Amino acid sequence: MDYEVVREAILYDKLANGKVRCGLCERRCTIEDGLRGYCKTRMNINGKLYTLVYGDLSALESRPIEIKPFFHYWPGSTALTFSTWSCNFNCIWCQNFHLSKVEPKPEKARFVSPEKVVNMAIRNGNQGLCASFQEPTLLTEWNIEVFKLGSKMGLYCCYVSNGYMTLKALKLLKGAGMDGLKIDVKGDQEVYEKYCGGADVGKVWRNAEYAKKMDIHVEIVNLVVTGVNDDEECLRWIIEQHLKHVGPETPLHFTRYYPAYKFSNPPTRIETLEKAYRMAKKAGVMYPYIGNVPGHPYENTYCPSCGIPVIKRYGSYLVECKVTNEGKCPNCGWVIPISGRIYGRRLPLRK
Repeated sequence: MDYEVVREAILYDKLANGKVRCGLCERRCTIEDGLRGYCKTRMNINGKLYTLVYGDLSALESRPIEIKPFFHYWPGSTALTFSTWSCNFNCIWCQNFHLSKVEPKPEKARFVSPEKVVNMAIRNGNQGLCASFQEPTLLTEWNIEVFKLGSKMGLYCCYVSNGYMTLKALKLLKGAGMDGLKIDVKGDQEVYEKYCGGADVGKVWRNAEYAKKMDIHVEIVNLVVTGVNDDEECLRWIIEQHLKHVGPETPLHFTRYYPAYKFSNPPTRIETLEKAYRMAKKAGVMYPYIGNVPGHPYENTYCPSCGIPVIKRYGSYLVECKVTNEGKCPNCGWVIPISGRIYGRRLPLRK
């Protein structure tokens, strides 16, 4: 394929009979000549593995970092956010199905260079770069070049991911400048088997733990889907794994689901989210949150020591930040873990 968005992949092994094994995500697809892997963005062409989406962007826009959600990572900033096509999971409630359920078409793609994106971020006044919307792991070859350029220019670099990349991929991203990783945990192993194409949730928690050890800022999000992972047993399991693998100071978000794609179960009951929040707090999670419920008090950051609200939010917008320049609660001096600079200490409330 002689297209600019088709480039040789960086992580794969050549096997016998012209087959290749992809090393980008933990599916580790074995792919025969002329065929694509599970995600449809990797293709075996004459015994070599190629990405079909190098610089093939499906979306590109500036967005508040809180919308990811990142609540303890560059608060109040904006990131130029981008994505490509398809996914390595198959969640039937996908909130971005118009991107994640579309196979790439290199013959129709328009190549966007890493330089163009970094220059756009600087021109727009963004503080960072974020690969998001669909699974950014599939865009890793291009993301690495973007992050290398961006980090040199002083931009932060982050992923909004399902966390199913291989450790080799994670190390390459860290080396390129990625210092923020938000991981969506779908549920327990039963949920992954039934709804995520048989993925191994243990690999997701492994990556979250390993990212923390590499000094990558990590936040965990659980989209609480009605009738899928909203029972108390599943929520408790997620909280236990969170504390075990990433610790009590790592933010844990319980986000409200809305019907989308092929799933029509009703939206998550707010009472369920509140119960999950209280369960996490009681278990020792210092910074639990509720998401997709604009105006709810559990969107705010409270000091674990004295209980006062130190950061107030409305949806994806930072409304007020009382954290001192030294990163402490102004009332009792407790250190609030924040990665990066705090922007917009007082912004207008937007609805």
